[in-house]
Amino acid sequence: MDAPSNREQLNVWERAALENFSVKMSDKNRPFPCIPATIGFSKNQLRYGFIGDPRKTDTLHELAELLSGFTRESRNFGPYTSLIIFNQTPEDLRDAYTVEDYEQLFWNQLSGLSSLDVSDWPADIPMDPHNPIWEFCFYGEKYFMYCATPAHINRQSRHFDVLMLAITPRWVLQEFSKKGGVAKNFKANIRKRLANYDSAPIHPELNSYGGEDNFEWRQYFMRDDDTSLSKCPYHRMLSFLKLDK
Repeated sequence: MDAPSNREQLNVWERAALENFSVKMSDKNRPFPCIPATIGFSKNQLRYGFIGDPRKTDTLHELAELLSGFTRESRNFGPYTSLIIFNQTPEDLRDAYTVEDYEQLFWNQLSGLSSLDVSDWPADIPMDPHNPIWEFCFYGEKYFMYCATPAHINRQSRHFDVLMLAITPRWVLQEFSKKGGVAKNFKANIRKRLANYDSAPIHPELNSYGGEDNFEWRQYFMRDDDTSLSKCPYHRMLSFLKLDK
């Protein structure tokens, strides 16, 4: 959905999530670190979706439907577009889940999404996430995934009141990189903003796509400290079976 147009149709938690996101993206005193995201927000090029409890199978189907629809239309939304997904996050989930619990839930969603994908995996992207040029693909499109959770405290750049995904097409990032010196300045400013925004140091896994020492999956979900999983859980493809019905 387009943010300003249908707010009156949202229920209470959906409206609160969208309003909190708007505050986060438009804060001039404490600017959000990801500059392209704030530009996309200011230009109304972001698109938004609301889905149910992330532990449920029905929610996974909702996510797949939203992402496939976004994939079909994304090039019409502008060069800074992303799909922002808000998960309904019940109180028991917010109270009990740790960062690591949300991490497992996030990888459950990605593995489950692949099980619902009706398109072939792009031929130029390896299927092994431990290859430096691997990235998540769905409906034939390459995506950078970002996850924020209520449990993140030290890394406020990864904190949100509900479980949230920001899904950005690779072509958006490629267009941004073509800006040359401007893009390099943006990257330097992003790191500067991160240092001011988070109480935790910049995560050591925050690198550039395609580098031999970079693995995209490590950046999708960043813990509240500088640790990370030793192996990507995506390839196991078991999580879809673990979700509640």
